[in-house]
Amino acid sequence: MILAGGRATRLGGVPKPGLTFDGASLLSHALQAARGASAVVVVGPDTSGIGDVLPAGVLSAREEPAFAGPAAAIAAGLAALHEAAALRQAVSPAPWTLVLACDMPHAARGIAPLWEELRAHPEVEGAMAVSADGRQQPLLGVYSTRALEREVSAASATSGLTNSSVFRLLARLNLLAVTVPDGSTDDVDTWEDAAALGIHNEQEADMKSQEETLEDWCRTLLQAFELEGVDVDINEVLAVAGVAAHSVVRPAAPLTTFIAGYAAGMARGIGQAADDTAMSAALDLARQVAKQYLEPGTEAE
Repeated sequence: MILAGGRATRLGGVPKPGLTFDGASLLSHALQAARGASAVVVVGPDTSGIGDVLPAGVLSAREEPAFAGPAAAIAAGLAALHEAAALRQAVSPAPWTLVLACDMPHAARGIAPLWEELRAHPEVEGAMAVSADGRQQPLLGVYSTRALEREVSAASATSGLTNSSVFRLLARLNLLAVTVPDGSTDDVDTWEDAAALGIHNEQEADMKSQEETLEDWCRTLLQAFELEGVDVDINEVLAVAGVAAHSVVRPAAPLTTFIAGYAAGMARGIGQAADDTAMSAALDLARQVAKQYLEPGTEAE
């Protein structure tokens, strides 16, 4: 299951699947990483608009509603794979499902270690990649198809999957945390990420970069609020927003940064800390709380 949706907000809306790495699109690299699977589904918008036509036999699906997040995309992918298995007159889909985000160009390096650990521990319900620095990446993982279907069904019957996090969806599964080769989980959230990985966008030269737009917008807002002397670390704010979106739910990103900014302003207003110190402390705390929120093996208070 290849997840190829998302708004790519920090890329100015440029679709990630069509970005070019080593002469081919990121979607093509993801399809290559999934070679050998009994069935493959790409969950996301129609790729023909970015110059990619899915190979024969590759299924397509879309989360409902569109841009509802990766947990909803997993549900849509499972439904498509189940329907395809029925058409093949198979009793059920394959016992294991590889879940792979399309924006990790080196993800193929991490797949073999996942399978090796699963073979050594057949009693578990899946294996999730962990980067060399200890960051869990649920969108590079192999999971029991039956367990995924069970959790999707349970979530659909209660809170639903729209804008829900993948960590929440997988929280009850008995999973292995598998350290994968360095770089396997490196993904593309910003143009800085893309440049570091050698990823290119054919349209990039014709558009104003997102970084320039954000800097200009930040200056405009600061002037409007008469805060021209305040130094805003845009990348740090966006990084905290990204942690909240991945660890909680996507709408948590603007809410988290708003509350952090409010807390920093309160601290500055009562003289607890200078502007830079107050904002840094607020963002650090927000990042820590977001990372700990409903991680596998924890419970909500």
